[in-house]
Amino acid sequence: MDIKEIQSLIKFVAKSGASEVKLETDEIKITIRTGAAGREGETTIVQHVPMAHGMPAPAPAPQAAPAPAPAAEAPAKSDENDSKYITIKSPIIGTFYRKPAPDKPNFVEVGDSISKGDVLCVIEAMKLFNDIESEVSGKVVKVLVEDSSPVEFDQPLFLIDPS
Repeated sequence: MDIKEIQSLIKFVAKSGASEVKLETDEIKITIRTGAAGREGETTIVQHVPMAHGMPAPAPAPQAAPAPAPAAEAPAKSDENDSKYITIKSPIIGTFYRKPAPDKPNFVEVGDSISKGDVLCVIEAMKLFNDIESEVSGKVVKVLVEDSSPVEFDQPLFLIDPS
């Protein structure tokens, strides 16, 4: 199973309204939970890759979800002002990076004009770096996530003014 198939599965589960989905194959075991214990919109993925000795690998503890708190605060700040902007959201769970490499400049800065298809950031998921491209043309108004921070599926990343 490659990263695109996992991303599609996450999107499908999030849209389906299911609270939990488990998928097991010989190589991988994935559990996706959404809306668990009153934390609506939270998605957790746990993967197991069997060890060579035949013993199952211990399940990693689900992260304490530090990312949803800033996402919850963002709409409370200024819903009226932000409603005219388009929000670019994370299509996957991973680590958000504003630069292609530590010694390179940021992909975009606040105030930059962007075109549809421009790379805005990278999200690292399972050692793969995924370019996140703009879905619209416009001007970057706000970066909603700190560099090198964990992000959740569908978490707002950027505000874009399409005018």
